[in-house]
Amino acid sequence: MGSATLPVFYAPAQKAHAPETFVVAGRSRPIPEVPARVDELLTAIERLGLALQTPDDHGLAPLAAVHTPEYIDFLQTIHADWQALGGSEQVVPHIHPLTRDGVYPGTPVGRAGYHQADTSCPIVGATWDAARTSAHAAVSAAEAVVGGAGEAYALCRPPGHHAFTDVAGGFCYLNNSAIAAERLRRGHDRVAVLDIDLHHGNGTQGIFYHRADVLTASVHVDPDVFYPFFWGFAAERGKAAGLGYNLNRPLPLGAGDEVFLQALDELLARIAAFAPDALVLALGLDASVDDPFGGLAVTPDGFARIGERIGALDLPVALIQEGGYVSATLGENLFRFMSGFLGVR
Repeated sequence: MGSATLPVFYAPAQKAHAPETFVVAGRSRPIPEVPARVDELLTAIERLGLALQTPDDHGLAPLAAVHTPEYIDFLQTIHADWQALGGSEQVVPHIHPLTRDGVYPGTPVGRAGYHQADTSCPIVGATWDAARTSAHAAVSAAEAVVGGAGEAYALCRPPGHHAFTDVAGGFCYLNNSAIAAERLRRGHDRVAVLDIDLHHGNGTQGIFYHRADVLTASVHVDPDVFYPFFWGFAAERGKAAGLGYNLNRPLPLGAGDEVFLQALDELLARIAAFAPDALVLALGLDASVDDPFGGLAVTPDGFARIGERIGALDLPVALIQEGGYVSATLGENLFRFMSGFLGVR
């Protein structure tokens, strides 16, 4: 299945989103989700000899299949509304609702608090276009897979797996992995989402938590001590029709290759038991020992072995870029993962 001519989707507009700071532990700090991430990842694509393709403009329909119309409208309009109010360049909320089933806020300040879960998803003037284009890259990868490609890669930036149906969070605005999975469902009865990012993909889990047609499986740092803190525990198994269709394997801080691979094997065994027709891989690279977040200690050799294990699946795969921040080995980690993945396809 597949070939070394892996379709790669990316558009330069994805770099335009460039907020400067976020608040963590009460301090304003430089945001690590910077446009330079793209340059590091593109070095790996070039080393692999793969050609970039510009994603098609798929319109709002694939986004609206996952996100509410209220939320899509919010992302399109909030920056201008915030500026008209006399707000800062970055849209950052200072108040959040305790419940989300009441009156919808009428002011930009209220809407920001309603739709932004934390201070790690500031919105600037270019955010909507960059997030929309990033989502279109994910749709293009999914459509390539539905069309018969054994695998396709979307270089998505900004990432997406912390975004819920109507809430941004953790550098994420539109849930690219969920959008890709929903698009794959148009051509496949069952789809699995495997998330190997350092952080739990809480938005992806939330979107599919009540469904039996999409299995979600994630390996990540224990949320008891790491973002996103309130989701990602092993006891979370899904609800209603989705009970038994969600699997989390939280890892201790600093876990390295062998611990990560053991957890990955458990997730792959569950995916095999689900017998999906296609897979979405939420390809976070921030589990790296060199990543500035410092949560796990996966080496470049470890990423090669991760790639081999996932590549060995007899499934079409849409690879959707999630986290992975600027470090000495960011590009190398993508190169090693892809080399392992493609080497067994």
